[in-house]
Amino acid sequence: MAVLAAFAPAYAQEADADALKRPDSSARLGIGITPGDAKDRTIWGQYNGMREGGTHLLFDIDMNKRDASGFWTIIQGRNLGLDNRDLGVTVQQQGDWRLNFDYSELTHREIRSLNTGLGGAGSTQPQIVRLASPGTGNDLDLSLERKALGLGGHKWITNNLQLEVAFKSEDKTGSRMLARGYDCAAYVCSGTQDATHQKWALIPVPEPVNFNTKQIDAKVNFTSGNLFITGSYYGTFFTNANAIVTPIVPSSLNGPTGVLTPLNPAVGAAGNNPAGGTSLQNVLQLPMAIYPDNQAHQFYLSGNYAWTQRTKSNFKLAYTHATQTENFAANGLTGAPAGREDLGGVVDTMLAQFNVTSRVSDKLTLLGNLRYEKKDDKTPIARYNVENTAFWNNSHVTNEKFASKFEGSYRLPDNWRVTGAVDFERLNKELPGSDVTVAGLSGLRGSTHEITYRGEVRKSISETLTGSVMLAHSVRSGSNWYSLANVPAQGVTYGNTYGYDQIYQRTGTFPYDVADRQRNKVRATTDWTPIDRLSLQFVAEGTRDTFDPPSQNGLRYGGTALLSADAAYQLTDKWRLTGYASWGDQTMSSDDRPNYVADIKNSNNTWGFGVLGKPTAVLDVGANVTRTSDNAKYTLSSDFQMSANNVAQSAVGLPPVFFSDTRYSMFAKYTMTKQSDVRLDLIYVRNKLEEWAWGYAGVPFTYSDNTTVTIRPDQHVTFIGGSYIYRF
Repeated sequence: MAVLAAFAPAYAQEADADALKRPDSSARLGIGITPGDAKDRTIWGQYNGMREGGTHLLFDIDMNKRDASGFWTIIQGRNLGLDNRDLGVTVQQQGDWRLNFDYSELTHREIRSLNTGLGGAGSTQPQIVRLASPGTGNDLDLSLERKALGLGGHKWITNNLQLEVAFKSEDKTGSRMLARGYDCAAYVCSGTQDATHQKWALIPVPEPVNFNTKQIDAKVNFTSGNLFITGSYYGTFFTNANAIVTPIVPSSLNGPTGVLTPLNPAVGAAGNNPAGGTSLQNVLQLPMAIYPDNQAHQFYLSGNYAWTQRTKSNFKLAYTHATQTENFAANGLTGAPAGREDLGGVVDTMLAQFNVTSRVSDKLTLLGNLRYEKKDDKTPIARYNVENTAFWNNSHVTNEKFASKFEGSYRLPDNWRVTGAVDFERLNKELPGSDVTVAGLSGLRGSTHEITYRGEVRKSISETLTGSVMLAHSVRSGSNWYSLANVPAQGVTYGNTYGYDQIYQRTGTFPYDVADRQRNKVRATTDWTPIDRLSLQFVAEGTRDTFDPPSQNGLRYGGTALLSADAAYQLTDKWRLTGYASWGDQTMSSDDRPNYVADIKNSNNTWGFGVLGKPTAVLDVGANVTRTSDNAKYTLSSDFQMSANNVAQSAVGLPPVFFSDTRYSMFAKYTMTKQSDVRLDLIYVRNKLEEWAWGYAGVPFTYSDNTTVTIRPDQHVTFIGGSYIYRF
């Protein structure tokens, strides 16, 4: 017995080594059943390949084989019987080379259905056909299908030098929701609205999607002593087979009451003055540009260096050249600016980043980070839009960002640790020239800077209880404002810069992302293990933002609050309970005086409970209940400059938008032999969606051609699955 005991550890170690040499492999084959109506699964089944009812093939494989020479063959497949499948094959000689092949598919089905008379949906020339009444057309379910193929590998040239290459090509085909609408401007088409004249229309024009994206990533990795460095090229190439979509529109569509009404003619036609313009029908039939072909090339150098055992740093230098030069005329787009055959889009980006971390002593750790990025838009400026006396040019996205971070952490006696940090960020943006008209805004800012002070205290109260509290305060301010409007009463003219007080316009519109802002944040965490079998984690977090643009419009304040708890309890060696719950709120103001004053509150609640057990040596069971709900509420109030109609509408208010997902699931797995199991899964899902954007109180959204958009607001899904699992 003593001899056996002495050799037992060695035998166990040898068995473990053999297991590493011969890793486990498994395959699963089964059937899933989803009874009922497909309209009950539009939310649950939008990505998982099981929207349609009936039976589904469940097939997964995870094969890992290694021979005595260190040659690996790895095959991993997931959901191979569904249309969200993934398959990867890898062969490699350990420590020398690797080749891999990847294939994946993913189909996204639109959760809403169209009932329409539309002809050629998903083509570049869809034909608008008005239905005699809503709901009398054909149901149209839009979807997008992705298919991606990847190839890659690496090779160690020497002990210090490695080459890596990866290529991926992804096709995206199908169609997705898109629409077009126009309300006649007085200089385009007649502004008359009555029983025989229709001055506006909204029509469905599904986007025909036929994209291809190619990605190439090539790296050279070099290591020597304390240095690791990577030189790389990364390229992306996007092509779109459909440059435009041109709908065919009839001369009459619905008026406001759903009655067939002629679309208004061009001004100057049939006695209308002044002369010029075009009809509403022709406006709706103009070509709509879709995403043009483009490409980007990035070269970068990155690495890290260990100066000492306590001090390490990393860096990155990158240059990106992006272009978009699709020919307008070749893609069916006319009326380009004089001398321009294409956009000539060019954006060059430079990036430099450096980070260092040092453990100065056993108690003190310091961290510093510097990051600089410059985006240089070299696209020629030209006049692309002319409407009566108004015109608009394209504009640049040139900007320059600098960010720094300095942090120190010190360990105090009695298991205390304090951390202090200062973050700084500066952003400079190119402002439009006097030849560029920017619509919808009152002003822009060329420069902003933000500083954040952050402090954290962490304490290990005992071996079973730790906690932390973090406070942060941020202040953002910036340069004077660049005016995009003429305000003679204030001495403000387009294209000049002014201080806050002079450019202030009560109902002006200024971008909130460059407005002055103060942000306060607090976060507290606790990790408690009161007994060996029970662990608890708690998190509480809150933020408050206050914005101060030179206006009473836009985003004025915002805030978030979060409370969460996680628990795990080991009832016995064979039974385990888990649970979690979280509550979150997001609030913000969003005002467009004098049209509306809105306070928005979005509440999200999530909870779940699970149990895992092993009632016998050959049986594993488990069950889970989870629920997620999201509720957005809109509180409208009046402004003293509001019209009577807007005041009345604010009193009516807006209904909330509500979504919930409740799931009950259970499984049982029975071990038949050392190499095989059978598993049974049962899942029940209930989704609820109440919204007013696409319909309300049973009345669907209706386009001018009587196309309707519908979704079943209360959906119930049952899934039953049985699988056979074989390990080899």
